[in-house]
Amino acid sequence: MLICLPELCILSGLMQCVILAAGKGTRMQPLTKDIPKPLVEVCGKTLIQHIVEALPSEIDEIILVVGYMEDKIREYCGEEFCGRGVKYVTQGNHCGGTGDALLYAKSLITGRFLFMYADDIHGAEALKKVISYPYAMMSAHSDEPQHFGVLELNEDGTLKAIHEKPENPPSNLINIGGIVLDEKIFSYEITKSNVGELYVTDMVTALAKDCPVKVVEQSLWIPVSRPEDVGKAEKILEGCD
Repeated sequence: MLICLPELCILSGLMQCVILAAGKGTRMQPLTKDIPKPLVEVCGKTLIQHIVEALPSEIDEIILVVGYMEDKIREYCGEEFCGRGVKYVTQGNHCGGTGDALLYAKSLITGRFLFMYADDIHGAEALKKVISYPYAMMSAHSDEPQHFGVLELNEDGTLKAIHEKPENPPSNLINIGGIVLDEKIFSYEITKSNVGELYVTDMVTALAKDCPVKVVEQSLWIPVSRPEDVGKAEKILEGCD
């Protein structure tokens, strides 16, 4: 069993950010017919640029897990992107799930890191807050939580478990990425889901049994999963200017 210190704020220290960018973006077609989803533009910026620009200054290195049209992502981001160094790892089976993708990045991870998805736009304030905890994750409220990973909380508000697309959600708080982890996460072996994928949320649920995982609500979360979401996102971002 892992032993963790009581919750405390970490006020300094550089971190990595692992961003999953390997998927085909099937639901985004036809926009993803010729480009990978992270390069879809919203308000004149690619999704990956929106994500990286919102990261706190403590993030000095990006690890991109790539797969579908990875050459275009490598060409676009290069070895340095938005002032941060970039490393790449190819997910051999980009349908293997989020946990499988994270395992591919294991050899590049050195200490604490922020785990992100490449298709959500986030507000910078919550990202800054979430990295101030040893272990933490961002959340948002949803009217249809059964379509997401749903958070079950302990009495003190820390994470108890994440339930993937449950028929009877224990809350309306959902996982939106932005999870602060470290190398301990690789101590937990998980089994494949009924659809044959490894979920990083199962790894985080196992971690939460040993370590307090703070839940931070994100006030600005814009998922971009389908072509019509681009227009919706642009209206929201215009309203934030």
